[in-house]
Amino acid sequence: MTDRLPLPASVDTPQTIVVTGVMAAGKSTVSQLLAERFTRAVHLRGDEFRRVVVRGRVDLSPHGDLEAERQLALRHRLAAHTANIYVDAGFTVVVQDLFVGTTLEPFLAQLTEPVSLVMLAPDVSTVMRRESERTKTGYGDLWSIRDFDLKVRTETPKIGLWLDSSQQTPDETVDEILHRLAEARIR
Repeated sequence: MTDRLPLPASVDTPQTIVVTGVMAAGKSTVSQLLAERFTRAVHLRGDEFRRVVVRGRVDLSPHGDLEAERQLALRHRLAAHTANIYVDAGFTVVVQDLFVGTTLEPFLAQLTEPVSLVMLAPDVSTVMRRESERTKTGYGDLWSIRDFDLKVRTETPKIGLWLDSSQQTPDETVDEILHRLAEARIR
């Protein structure tokens, strides 16, 4: 954790900050660093609710699958419920997950106020580079980075703070999020 000036009390209050974006946008790194800036904070990784399913898990694909969509909605419901419990206990919760297209607003509607949304939106070439440098892969044979990026940009509601983090370090991205948190506030 880096030494930083304390956040103003108006920012360092219990709240939910949703961080989303395409795979390899930097959600995990940025969310962790962002949570570390608050006095009492939780970094809630929505994907953990997917990983705990031992048998019967159906992952999303570009072809659509009703069971995969049902499981995604369940994962989002669990993440929202968990975030609300932490906020009610006095924590700032940074929720990190994929909220694309029509899945975003139903998730946001489940959260206790105040709620902010940050869409990490680096350009495609940056995502391609980051994906090639990661040990885990998100795209594989099913998803094209260009197609998934286009889906996010065209089907996801333009609410909150959309941030092109292509030329930023993770710390610079967090600094900008904190500086522009009022723009990210959706309710």
